[in-house]
Amino acid sequence: MTFFGEIAVLVAIAALFGIIAYRLKQPTIIGYLLAGLVAGSLGLLNLNNSEVLRGWSEVGIALLLFLVGLEMNWQRLKETSKPALLTGLGQLIFTFGTGFAIAKLLGFSDLSSVYISIALTFSSTIVVIQLLSQKKDLGSLYGKIVVGFLLVQDFVAVMALVFLAGFENIQNHPTAWQLTAAIAASLVKGLVFIYATIYLARRVFPKILDYFGASQEILFLFSLAWGLGLAAIMASPFIGLSLEIGGFLAGLALANSITNFQIASRIKPIRDFFIMIFFISLGARLMLGGFSMWGSAFALTIFVLVGNPLIVMLIMSVLGYRSRTSFLASLTVAQISEFSLIIAAMGLRLGHINNGEASLVTAVGIATIAVSSYFIMHGETIYSFLKKWLKFFEFRGSVAEEAGEAVPYSGHVVLVGAHRMGENVVEALRAAGGTFVVVDFDPQVAEGLLKRKIPVIYGDVADEEICELAGIARAKVVISTVPDFKDSEALISYLKKENPKAKVIVTAESEWEAREFYNMGAAYAILPHFIGGMQIAQTIRDDRNFSGLAKLKEHDLFLLSRNG
Repeated sequence: MTFFGEIAVLVAIAALFGIIAYRLKQPTIIGYLLAGLVAGSLGLLNLNNSEVLRGWSEVGIALLLFLVGLEMNWQRLKETSKPALLTGLGQLIFTFGTGFAIAKLLGFSDLSSVYISIALTFSSTIVVIQLLSQKKDLGSLYGKIVVGFLLVQDFVAVMALVFLAGFENIQNHPTAWQLTAAIAASLVKGLVFIYATIYLARRVFPKILDYFGASQEILFLFSLAWGLGLAAIMASPFIGLSLEIGGFLAGLALANSITNFQIASRIKPIRDFFIMIFFISLGARLMLGGFSMWGSAFALTIFVLVGNPLIVMLIMSVLGYRSRTSFLASLTVAQISEFSLIIAAMGLRLGHINNGEASLVTAVGIATIAVSSYFIMHGETIYSFLKKWLKFFEFRGSVAEEAGEAVPYSGHVVLVGAHRMGENVVEALRAAGGTFVVVDFDPQVAEGLLKRKIPVIYGDVADEEICELAGIARAKVVISTVPDFKDSEALISYLKKENPKAKVIVTAESEWEAREFYNMGAAYAILPHFIGGMQIAQTIRDDRNFSGLAKLKEHDLFLLSRNG
């Protein structure tokens, strides 16, 4: 079969298994890995004789790391900096130590155990963000914490790649001094280039991208050339790092620009094609290498699915989070990452692990990503079943989620969400002079409200205990400005059970959601685009010269300045 024919067959198989994965609500990564299994078992892919295929895989890895750097959003980490940092680092340390001990018990060498335990520590940012986005939970309290500690994990993973790059250009049997010097040189070079990249991101690239941004084609070509070019330079003998590091730094340099979303949207389809080849190659290696470590794969899979979530739950419990928040966040680490697969491939390339051990990491990846996807999507159902046992993890009294005391009010108004739209509602409630309390899961918003002497409960309204603290069962009106269908559905259900006479106002993102809320019994469903249209229409009716826009602008600028 010609190389073109081989690629055509691989893409067809990948498309088939990608469709199957989609129908089973699985990430496409699973489809690609399974496609590789089939291709390897049928003899459709010869990894040993396909240098071109290896080159394509490397392009996919470079573009994957390029997008990781491009989407490195430090603002997300600031929102939950303490829990994200402590949970992220704590999970990495405990998982690495426990994983190393398990690997040693399974009979692996010290170096192989190090690689295996590193692979077990990282969770898939791509998979988790995609699933949380589908659930519309990225804006929830646990979602923000998860995004924060995944960011910490990604940074540590990049530093691990910098560390491993120290082995790239040394002889097979180095002395201890040569090994130490190579690793130290790699780390120093990595830190120097990271600093240089941050400088370029702040001073140089915004101007360059503003210039190229006028043409989508030129912007795309420049970004692609910059990403692959820097990856090639970093992997050259002159620099002595790796293409993975180069791809990440190239993306990081552009992350601060206003065009980063445009660049990402154009690069992703190309990344998806080349990274498909990489994952197919990994899947095929399971069959081509005659994989036989099924017992070890099962043991390590159980550790990732059960041990990793337990570690995160314990850490978040020590930090004082409620069992629901801790549990839902812990489910997101029950799989290994694309970084894990890249590090395993790098170890194989360096000769530190053999084909069977690299295949072991791949097998654990297939199993954990597949199972954890269902964990994440059905987390609320699993929590409801385990709720009474999970209360054990609230041994600190959930101090991290309580900003303010339980309210003693009756016949009051409860406002869920005080940011953006909610800010206007807060001002209206203050002007009205009645009693009200705010529920918000953003710690910065909650802190700002407390400074203004506004009663606030810090937490997620989807948690019934937060509803009890806010006195929702005694409220006369509950207003939710949070555009999350499941949270609003849970709120309406709680009120039907505990306070059926209360009026509930929720926020819908579409006409379909609004109809559903009305069918559930909502008194009113806020549709932001309807309200925006009504406001402009009212402005037109009041003043054909639009002089009222100046007042609206002044009001909005005041709110924007208050929200930072």
